[in-house]
Amino acid sequence: MVNFKPLDPKWPIEKQLGVDAGPIVLVNLFTVDTADRDALVEAWKEDALWMKKQPGYIGTQLHEAIGDSSMFLNYATWDSVADFRAAFSNPEFQSALSHYPSSAVTAPHLFEKIAVPNCCTA
Repeated sequence: MVNFKPLDPKWPIEKQLGVDAGPIVLVNLFTVDTADRDALVEAWKEDALWMKKQPGYIGTQLHEAIGDSSMFLNYATWDSVADFRAAFSNPEFQSALSHYPSSAVTAPHLFEKIAVPNCCTA
């Protein structure tokens, strides 16, 4: 079972799920024991394939830290917090979290794009 750790303790994912916003990006940092790296990727793959079928899902990408690190970064885009909340709170998804290795720690957080003049658009 994956262990949750807030990326921002003042505003954990549970609070963010109550915000009406969109489109959004989920940024999720994972750490895991070196021996459990393959198991983490396999569990994430099962989740990603399930999420792909959910309303409001746009896409996802998993990244592995370079060097001798056992950290992974996932980002996923969704049409809205409401769509992500429905998928994340689904009992089928919640029960799948038991497939993660016991050493896995995840730190999910939701973000919105912002416009910065001469750099990026919202």
